[in-house]
Amino acid sequence: MFLFISRPMGTLANRMQAIRERLGDDVTARLDALHLNALRTGLVSVEDLQEAYRKTRDINRNPNRLNHLWLVGIVFFIMVATPVFYETISFLLGVRCFLPNNYLVWEATRPISDCAFCKGVQGPLILSNLTREEFAPHAYSSLPIIVKKAVAHWPAQKSLSFGYIRDLYDSVPGSIESVCQFQHFNSDLKSLKEVFEMQLERSNLSQGAPWFVGWSVCHPTVLAELRKLYPRPHFLPEDAEMPHTDFILMGYEQGAVMHLEYMPRLMWQAQLKGNKSWYLAPAPECDHQCQPFSFYVEPGDAVLVDTRIWYHANTIPKGQFSLTVQSEYG
Repeated sequence: MFLFISRPMGTLANRMQAIRERLGDDVTARLDALHLNALRTGLVSVEDLQEAYRKTRDINRNPNRLNHLWLVGIVFFIMVATPVFYETISFLLGVRCFLPNNYLVWEATRPISDCAFCKGVQGPLILSNLTREEFAPHAYSSLPIIVKKAVAHWPAQKSLSFGYIRDLYDSVPGSIESVCQFQHFNSDLKSLKEVFEMQLERSNLSQGAPWFVGWSVCHPTVLAELRKLYPRPHFLPEDAEMPHTDFILMGYEQGAVMHLEYMPRLMWQAQLKGNKSWYLAPAPECDHQCQPFSFYVEPGDAVLVDTRIWYHANTIPKGQFSLTVQSEYG
């Protein structure tokens, strides 16, 4: 029996000696006794012990194992724990959109761009007011477009104002609570109710800090009344689908910070009051192939930007009030 197992036991003894040097005699003596008792039962062979040793060694020597566990933990935190945490805080604080669009999750999960949309683009395509047929070649382009004076004939350019919108919401019961998305950007106004409760001096910026907000118009009565002041843009394709919500953006100075939109269709925006500067940038992975740029729009202009692929931000000249209506098509 001794001669039969002398060779593999010698191999195992060498490995045990190495373990003894690392762990100390007391621990390894107990480990040796455990191994010998296991061998005496006849249920475990030297080969079994060697295979167990090999598997343990391979696991301990795998440098990617810990990295994989960390990666799984980070992905779980971003995808599950973070949204749950913010939703809980939003509920406890009574803030409808504590984290309005969950940009952290979206940015972490967005697809990598192939950069084809931005190669060679140095600015927007600027068009004069034009017909649907003339606009057709550009209708579904990823190239940013300005259609000059395209909405200057809309009644909204004269009639729509902070006061008009506030009074409209006040006249429709439950409309303020029906807002399905509110963005306060950098302002301290956390809900549409707070916006409409501002003092006159704050609302017109004769006193107080600048503010800029945006929200989706979800209440059907409010939306129907607003759309009486602005029709569907006449140059859009006749078969283009439109959503049952629009978006209003208004305020002073700092507009939207640099971000992407996560929506199913292309975007159009009508600049009704004030001027606005747009800043567009490619995705970070396209920095070596494309370049950022900016452009300026005036009241009456329509802007079309595929905000799903172009990072964008905007600002408003100091002291000016900006009011825009935004929607989608596709």
